[in-house]
Amino acid sequence: MDDDVLDAGAACRVPARDLNWRFTTSGGPGGQHANRSHTAVELTIDLGTASGISDEVRPRLLERLGPVLRVFVDDTRSQHRNRQIALERAEKALRDARHRPKSRRATKPSRASSRRRVEAKRRRSQTKRDRRRPGADD
Repeated sequence: MDDDVLDAGAACRVPARDLNWRFTTSGGPGGQHANRSHTAVELTIDLGTASGISDEVRPRLLERLGPVLRVFVDDTRSQHRNRQIALERAEKALRDARHRPKSRRATKPSRASSRRRVEAKRRRSQTKRDRRRPGADD
């Protein structure tokens, strides 16, 4: 991942000019540093207008992620590290969204596997039957 490009594959390379950064103070407890430093990072990418996304991939991204990808990170006390984490998460989201899952082909079990399954059930049933306490007719 370059500093000037968010690279989520060949058909999805978003340049830095299309990444919108916003920095805020992290919430929660903290001392002098935590409440004053703008270390929390929000990265937004307008997927409808971002350049570097091919026309084949853009509809899939819009369908799965919506018109705007928003990543908020306040994991660490370092703004620089939070920016890196935000870029990694955005890249992963884009990679996952552009991935086309393989279609499932319906299959049926073979005759031999069905026989083995039924035979195993029969053996198990017999084992349990043998463990029972003898009845009045035995």
